[in-house]
Amino acid sequence: MRKKTYLKLAEYQTEQSRRHLGEVQGIYREMRGYKHDFHHHLQTLKGQLEAGETERALAYIARLDQQLMDVDTLLRTGNVSLDALFSAKIAQARSQDIAVTIHVSVPDKLLLTDLELSIVVGNLLDNAIEACGAARGEKFIRVYMKMKGKMLYFSMINSAGSKKDKKGSLFSSHKEGFHGFGLRRVAAILTEHGGWYKYNSEDGAFTSEFLVPALE
Repeated sequence: MRKKTYLKLAEYQTEQSRRHLGEVQGIYREMRGYKHDFHHHLQTLKGQLEAGETERALAYIARLDQQLMDVDTLLRTGNVSLDALFSAKIAQARSQDIAVTIHVSVPDKLLLTDLELSIVVGNLLDNAIEACGAARGEKFIRVYMKMKGKMLYFSMINSAGSKKDKKGSLFSSHKEGFHGFGLRRVAAILTEHGGWYKYNSEDGAFTSEFLVPALE
């Protein structure tokens, strides 16, 4: 790939990821705001019930319930950026009837920047959601992400369609335009940090794995 083309693709992907990071951080702030307001909601309901305004209280509860459904439960990983990112992706996956299982525990401060972390994990999750769309039968995503000493370890298996063709150490994507560039951006960031990555495609499943220095 020509250097000029690579830089354009990298710039596009970085800008896309920066916007995405802003979106998920907005979701995180919204969810924290909801928690902050919870005390006020309880006081309002208490007052309505003490005044005997049962129907009014029930209507208030119904509105709160709808708001809660619109804001998915925040996943607590130990890392604020990953909390927001995983919460957004879980909501997206579940809206497509994909079963998601996540076991993640990561420090808040890592050698990878929030933007790099968003690009790496966000692209892998996007590819998993895309692959589930082509799967026959059960649709699932299972993620494991923990520290191994000073190294950050990530492993994910997701349902998929037929086995993908491998190009070098990567696989093709069904996405159009620049969107299929995600795995290359992931590989570039992990390599830059002295990390290791591996992808494997089989009929019905796709696995992603990486290990990268993350602590001083």
